[in-house]
Amino acid sequence: MIQDFDTFKAELRLSKEEICRELFQENTDRIRIKKESTATRNLARIIDSTLRLANFKGFHAMTLRDLCADSGLSMGGLYAYIRNKDDLIHLIQSHGFKLTRRTVLHYIQGIDNPVEKLSQAIRAHVYLSEIIRPWFYFSFMEAKSLPPVEKQNAIATEREIETIFCNIVTEGIEKEVFQDINPRLLSALIKAMMQDWYLKRRKYRDYGVSVEAFADQVRALLLSYLLPAGQEQGITPLKIAEPLSTS
Repeated sequence: MIQDFDTFKAELRLSKEEICRELFQENTDRIRIKKESTATRNLARIIDSTLRLANFKGFHAMTLRDLCADSGLSMGGLYAYIRNKDDLIHLIQSHGFKLTRRTVLHYIQGIDNPVEKLSQAIRAHVYLSEIIRPWFYFSFMEAKSLPPVEKQNAIATEREIETIFCNIVTEGIEKEVFQDINPRLLSALIKAMMQDWYLKRRKYRDYGVSVEAFADQVRALLLSYLLPAGQEQGITPLKIAEPLSTS
């Protein structure tokens, strides 16, 4: 159960380490470093540096020498983990896909109430996108330029996340908790709303909206639509502050 953003962030730190460890174990045919602790630590450095550089200058403009300078690894050290930028793309995408899928599924596991399950799924996804925003932004912006296999994986993963939300809404309809609507269409709209947070971060910063407030607003909007009239269960709409001056 997600209590607040700070607690979620602390819990996620361990998950990121586990993901890098799994990446090492799954790519031993590519990675020449055999010591797991060293490889896990350096994979995290490579991934963080890549995302930082890609969001600053674009992935295609970034060179492996840029990556070495930012990560602190030598060129020989970098080649112990990747052979080229296609290998790098594979590591980056695998890292984000695994973390997103695992995080959302973890926080809805064992929840029977569709209202609470939807609330937890929204918070998990929005909070995660705040913590690893560079990856979400990278994955969206670079999608058209990905190698064919990685592009297919990106599309499949987006649909998988939509399906998680679709299943929650469908369950709520079957239990007669939610109104009978098109769950597949709604799940696509939910994903689009959540994307707005990490693609247009400046806008919400100017509005003075926190990540917790944004997640709660998405939740309130969806439940006001899904729950039958008179059953909104005390949902309180968020009052958005006036845009801050940019002068």
